[in-house]
Amino acid sequence: MKEADVEKAASVFNALGNPTRLRILTLVSETDRPLHIMAVAKALGLDYAALYRQVRTLKDHGLIEVYDVGRSRVLIIKNAKLLKQIVETANKMKQYR
Repeated sequence: MKEADVEKAASVFNALGNPTRLRILTLVSETDRPLHIMAVAKALGLDYAALYRQVRTLKDHGLIEVYDVGRSRVLIIKNAKLLKQIVETANKMKQYR
């Protein structure tokens, strides 16, 4: 594996390693339509600024998209199926400890 690929993978895993960011991804992946960012903040008990900092990291790593709808922002996950596989794999790996 090339060094650039290793660095990119490590960066994505670092973004996924934060429990709040993983909760955001999980919540957004559980719906078939985009979620309003304020609805996500309310569901997770976070204020908008705290949530948006986490969302920006997810967006920067290509895990989520943020769309402006009027004066609001909505979130959509890029690949819900892949996220589910990653979480399942992580849970399986933990069983072997």
